[in-house]
Amino acid sequence: MSADFLDSNILLYLAWNDDRKASIAERLLREMPVISAQVLNEITNVLRQKRRLDWKTVDGFIEDLLPFTKVLPLNQDTNRAARRLAERHTFAWYDALIVASAIEGHCTRLITEDMQHGQRIGDLTIINPFR
Repeated sequence: MSADFLDSNILLYLAWNDDRKASIAERLLREMPVISAQVLNEITNVLRQKRRLDWKTVDGFIEDLLPFTKVLPLNQDTNRAARRLAERHTFAWYDALIVASAIEGHCTRLITEDMQHGQRIGDLTIINPFR
């Protein structure tokens, strides 16, 4: 059985005032999902730029996530696969990196609200949990 891959937009609801979506994110987090270093970078950027949180708060948020996730690195193979996916499926660049990471992590579901719900890329299915 494969783990789900969570996109940053799902995990960020843990820092927003949307109880329904935060509850769904918490449930997904209890299943030990896979994320990538990119997801951590995106969360950090949004918390600093949009929420204007201080570094200590951002650090605490990230550190609280880590025990509940498996974090994959980004490398040249991820970049290469993402370039192929972006061209083939016309994904935006950072979405292609997320998809490539999910595939590298042997995930069967990519949980995100940024891409087409139900779209399949090989064995990976994109799921919007808020639909």
